[in-house]
Amino acid sequence: MSSLAAASFTFAPLQLAPAAVSVALYARRVRTLDGTPRAVPGLRQWSFYSGVALIVAGLVSPLSTYSEELFWAHMVEHLVITDLGALLLVLGLTGPLLAPILRIGLFDRLRVLAHPLVALPLWAIDLYAWHIPALHEAALHHDGVHALQHLCFIFFGANMWMCLFGPLPTPAWFNTAWKAGYIVAVRLVGAALANAFLFGGSAFYPAYAAGEAAHGLAPGTDQVVAGSIMMVEESLLTIGLFCWLFLRAARENDERQELLDLATARGVALTDERAARAVSAGRGPELRARIERDAEQH
Repeated sequence: MSSLAAASFTFAPLQLAPAAVSVALYARRVRTLDGTPRAVPGLRQWSFYSGVALIVAGLVSPLSTYSEELFWAHMVEHLVITDLGALLLVLGLTGPLLAPILRIGLFDRLRVLAHPLVALPLWAIDLYAWHIPALHEAALHHDGVHALQHLCFIFFGANMWMCLFGPLPTPAWFNTAWKAGYIVAVRLVGAALANAFLFGGSAFYPAYAAGEAAHGLAPGTDQVVAGSIMMVEESLLTIGLFCWLFLRAARENDERQELLDLATARGVALTDERAARAVSAGRGPELRARIERDAEQH
């Protein structure tokens, strides 16, 4: 493939259609909630649209063209989609946004997929399955399979992040310590695959041979570069996640204590467990308002 072609943008309807539909539905729901107490904050809207833009950029930019020729470029494309794009999508969600979807019986029952003990294994299986040489190369040669691969990466990636950042309730036991363990588990799953590419010896994917030769890159080197990129990106992401977890735990602890102190001052009964659940679910302001109302009624 010529350098001009390699630098061009691509058009992939099978992969872009879901993005267009998602943006349209999201924008419609945002307009419905606008002007109400459940309005979607601007930062969350920015996050969702940025996630979609990042995913689309990965699918249509020159990176997409290079990803058909070089494994390291394909790795970058998938990390952008799964780790960063899917994470931004989840950060853009709120409970009121998802309410109409969760009223549908089938989708409500699918909430079990976002349970931490379900979401993590599903993400790991999806990640490893698509790196089996037969499936990986099928995605390179068939547009439909490639679109399915990206949809799976986005769905299971977002589902994995939902446990940490999503608006759906998590189990009571999934506290800060368990979230830290969850982050470590995600890191170990990714690190094991990255190490396979770094120290696996011979190249796993012969389909890149022509592109690697055209770019003067040995197959083994291409694979090592891909594994190195994956290792570095996930290490930086893990550091960021632990910083977020520490700051969130400190903030939630302060907010929980403030609610308990307010309830004591107003003579309203409030258990530590109830305050912790409200804060963890992002409903501290609602509980604060309820305490004030109960105090006025008495």
